[in-house]
Amino acid sequence: MTPLEQAVRAARQAPSVFNTQPWAWRIDGDRMELFTDHRRRVRSIDPDSRLLLLSCGAALHHARTFLDAAGWSAAVERLPDGERPHLLARISLGPPTTPDPEAVRMAAVIARRHTDRRAFSDRPVTGFELTKLRRFVESEGAYLHVVGPEQVTRLAFSAEVAAGTETRDISYRSDLRTWTSRPADSGDGVTARTAVRPAPRPVPVRDFFPGGEARLESGPGHDRGAAFVVLFGLDDRPMSLLRAGEALSALLLLATADGLATAPLSDVVEKDWPRQLLRHLLRGIGEPYLVVRLGYRAGRTAAPEAPRRDLREFVTFVEGEDDASRP
Repeated sequence: MTPLEQAVRAARQAPSVFNTQPWAWRIDGDRMELFTDHRRRVRSIDPDSRLLLLSCGAALHHARTFLDAAGWSAAVERLPDGERPHLLARISLGPPTTPDPEAVRMAAVIARRHTDRRAFSDRPVTGFELTKLRRFVESEGAYLHVVGPEQVTRLAFSAEVAAGTETRDISYRSDLRTWTSRPADSGDGVTARTAVRPAPRPVPVRDFFPGGEARLESGPGHDRGAAFVVLFGLDDRPMSLLRAGEALSALLLLATADGLATAPLSDVVEKDWPRQLLRHLLRGIGEPYLVVRLGYRAGRTAAPEAPRRDLREFVTFVEGEDDASRP
């Protein structure tokens, strides 16, 4: 298996809204390209493809991280063709190089980083850790705002407003049913085994199964030690959102490597009014892209793994007819 094929395998582990995995890859020799798959956009909550671009950016960073850790140099061109906006990035493989130590740590947790929707323990996330994560996010071209204790109530209100607004939206309810009732062999969507049952906590978590089918208990924790961070940028241009997706991947992988559990929260940015409330948290200095909940697991059991699609569904190999359907 070539390094680029291995990189794509790593990239498919990236997080995506509703686990839609809205990306496609094309591998041609020592070069591979990342495309959006707009058929997988959740229209009711992502009319402007903001979350789609974040998801694809996370996949791009997963691929980059694998190559860095494996000791391969790679040149990355983002949005390389203005006439093909669905082409997000082109990665050209270079000669072997010395593996990046931080990339090695992050690549080691790619396969076991899973969104953990259960409540975290009372053990607090330290200021040192949050500063480390913030600097790492900035190195990827985005910014991180740590939600202060006095702001958690406002964040919770944003989440409650978002939940109420979306629950009343017929198109949202339709999309929710679509992505929570996928065929068993589809390799995508949110399954009942990865969704958590509603329980009291400082900031509510999306109820993916309002009918009560979620199988994951909230657990013994109550999120008292959890930290909430807002990933943001200066605008919502495609380049900024793509880079923010890469920063999101860096945040999640580094946090996991450092022993933290993570859970992206996108509902608070999906509707205009909750997103405006987040802008107030940022004091008007940026555009909020996503909120991430960070903390330590309250129990020993790892979060269940979300399904992943078969590579043959979203990877195209150009070299030779015999390679066209290679997994």
